[in-house]
Amino acid sequence: MAVIALFWARACTAEESVYDVLPKFGLPSGLLPNTVTDYTLDEDGQFEVVLASPCYIQFDYLVYYDKRITGKLNYGSITNLKGIEVQSLFLWFNVDEIRVDLPPSNSIYFQVGIINKKLNVDQFKTVRSCRNSLSSSSPCAQGRIKVLFSSFNPPFFFFRN
Repeated sequence: MAVIALFWARACTAEESVYDVLPKFGLPSGLLPNTVTDYTLDEDGQFEVVLASPCYIQFDYLVYYDKRITGKLNYGSITNLKGIEVQSLFLWFNVDEIRVDLPPSNSIYFQVGIINKKLNVDQFKTVRSCRNSLSSSSPCAQGRIKVLFSSFNPPFFFFRN
C-alpha cells in the first residue's frame, strides 16, 4: 500500500485539483466541498486541505468541515482525519476515518470513535457547494454541541460556535 501511495503522491501535479486526486486513491471526489482554496499532499500520504471558510453540507447526515482538514490519504481510505464532523441526534462527532470497500462497492464508511457508519457512496460522487452556517431554523443555530468520548468516562459535552 505504501508503494501505491508514493506512486500516486508523486503523480500529483500542481495543476491537479484535490477533486482529481481523491479518485486516484479510490475515493469519491465529493468527499470535500467546492470551497477548497489550497491543498498539499506529501509523499507519505499526509495531506492538508484549506477551505475558504468552515461550512456544512447535508448528506444523509449533516457534515461540518473546518477551514483546515488534515489526515493521511491511503488507497481506499483517509486515516488520522481532523477537521470533519458529523451530526447525529443534535450532537457533533469527530470523523476519525473515511474508507471504501476494496474492491469498490456502493458503500462508504465514516468511523466515529469505535462506530462505523455505512453510507451510500453515490451521495459523495458529486462535489457539492456548502453553506457557511447552520440553518437559522435549527435549534442549535447559535452553537454546536460537541461530544468527546473517553474510554473510562461518560461523554463530555461542550458548545462550539
